[in-house]
Amino acid sequence: MPAPVALDEIDRRIIDLLREDARRTIADIAQRVALSPAPVRRRIDRLERTGVITGYTVQVDQAALGPSVEAYVELRFTGNTDVTEIVDSARRVPEVEEVATTAGDPDALVRVRVRSVEHLQHVINGLRHTGHVTGTKTLMVLSRWQRGG
Repeated sequence: MPAPVALDEIDRRIIDLLREDARRTIADIAQRVALSPAPVRRRIDRLERTGVITGYTVQVDQAALGPSVEAYVELRFTGNTDVTEIVDSARRVPEVEEVATTAGDPDALVRVRVRSVEHLQHVINGLRHTGHVTGTKTLMVLSRWQRGG
C-alpha cells in the first residue's frame, strides 16, 4: 500500500473541484482557489504523478442509452477462495461494472447493469458458476444519488 500523500487545503479543494467537473479549466480552478494558473497546474501534475488523481472519467445518464437495470449482487464463496480469484471470476462477466471484496459476510459485492430482469437472471446464474460461489443475494437499484454527481 502506498504511503499517504501530504495534501493541504488547496490540494483538497482542487480535488473537490475536479470531482464536481473534471473538464473544469485550470483558469477556473485557479480563480476558485485564489492562485494563478501555473501553481494550480503544478499541483494537479503532482497529484497525478503521486497517484492521488488516478484518472478522469465521464458520467453517463443510463436512461439516455435505453432501458437498463442496475443491481448489486452479494457473493459468498467457499472459505478457501483467494480474494484475487473472487475478483477475477466476476471480472470475466461483461455486465459487471464493479467488484468490491469485503471483510465478513458477504465476500464480495458486485455491481451489474443489464437490459432486463431476465438478463439479470442470466448474469446471476453466470456469476454462480464462476469459482466457488456458495450463495448470492441480489438487490435491484430503484434510484440513485451520488455526492458530486
